[in-house]
Amino acid sequence: MNPDFLNRIQSYIPNEMDDFLSSLDRPMYRGLRVNPQKWKKPKLSLKRAPFSENEYYVDEALGNHPYHLAGLFYLQEPSASSAVEILDVQPDDVVLDLCAAPGGKSTQIASKLDTGFLVANEYDSKRARILLSNMERMGIEHMMVLNNDPSQLVTKFARCFDRILVDAPCSGEGMMKKHDEAMDQWSVEHIQFCAKRQKQILESAYQLLKGNGTMVYSTCTYAKEENEDVIQWFLDTYPDMELIDPGVSFGRSGFIKNTIRIFPMDKGEGHFVAKLHKKSGATNRLPVQKSMPIDAITKEFFIEQLGFVPKYHEMQKDKIYVMDHSFIQTKGLHCLRQGIFAGERIKKRFEPAHAFYMNAKWIDTYKNRTNLSLDEIDAFMHGLEIEHPSQKGYIAVCVDGYPFGFGKSDGKHIKNKIPKGLRLLPNSHIKRRCL
Repeated sequence: MNPDFLNRIQSYIPNEMDDFLSSLDRPMYRGLRVNPQKWKKPKLSLKRAPFSENEYYVDEALGNHPYHLAGLFYLQEPSASSAVEILDVQPDDVVLDLCAAPGGKSTQIASKLDTGFLVANEYDSKRARILLSNMERMGIEHMMVLNNDPSQLVTKFARCFDRILVDAPCSGEGMMKKHDEAMDQWSVEHIQFCAKRQKQILESAYQLLKGNGTMVYSTCTYAKEENEDVIQWFLDTYPDMELIDPGVSFGRSGFIKNTIRIFPMDKGEGHFVAKLHKKSGATNRLPVQKSMPIDAITKEFFIEQLGFVPKYHEMQKDKIYVMDHSFIQTKGLHCLRQGIFAGERIKKRFEPAHAFYMNAKWIDTYKNRTNLSLDEIDAFMHGLEIEHPSQKGYIAVCVDGYPFGFGKSDGKHIKNKIPKGLRLLPNSHIKRRCL
């Protein structure tokens, strides 16, 4: 390991260096965060992590567990949940996750919202698509996924957000056990580059935050230049911002009062978190657009599947998006998705989308549904048609009552509608281990 890196860590924790070095030889902490909007009363034989109420330690890969496919939990390094815990999201907040991919923190924020709304932005287009996929799997409805430079959001959404999370791109020192490139790319010059970029992102975040709003800045690096030094610069630059007590007992104090550091000795990988308050300033609201009317065939589908028609609608060509929250004006921005992608009109019929059957709020609402056995789920996730007597038509396929996709039934067989990109690889199989 780079000796310059180790010397820097030695200067941060001179009395714990041996413990830190020992931690590098141990496997990375694994975590599972329950999605409370889908899995309301889990009974788990897992050890709870200290960083958030729904976070647990796990000791193996669970990406192919049927509950993961159904969006009942998100796999996340345990201490990564600390930033959202400190953000303290309230049910009616309008929240921005400014650097959101791959979606762990965005979906955690969304799990705390009710009437509120989440804007999840990711600058990298490939990572933005991964973010959208995770938002869809977890069944997030009141949300928008954007793919923009943070500065572009200011022209549209200045002073619109009650809470903002800036989980800033960083040198990744705290994730070296997960990402080899973090060590391969390590240099003081790279740290300085990251710090410069972090300051630019914070400048945009400041302009997007309402007066009396709350911002959390976090990284997964140990570098003081990217953590306390960036925060001190921010406070000096914007005197109406103040550091406030994060209000948590985990981790340890940083090198500035009211900041938190997490080392592997604190039961998680490396993180830094600071909570800031904007003492004054104007407030705005997200600009909303009128809901679009939908046609009779689409209405009939909604009534057949849900028993009601969702309140707000947006159409893009023949594709239809819905949610129980006003759609937001996004002209001039690159918006990947708002609300739930319900499906599209194809000639004189309506073809539903996978996302329609993943909405957390509709788990108990789908009228046409069926439970599959583990063997049937395995076959279905490999793209196969299965023999399974059920009601004719489009049908939600479920594990223990939780939808993980849909198919089309002729009464005896269910034709597979799992998107190809979500299917299991040929030599992989459903995880059968209980949690």
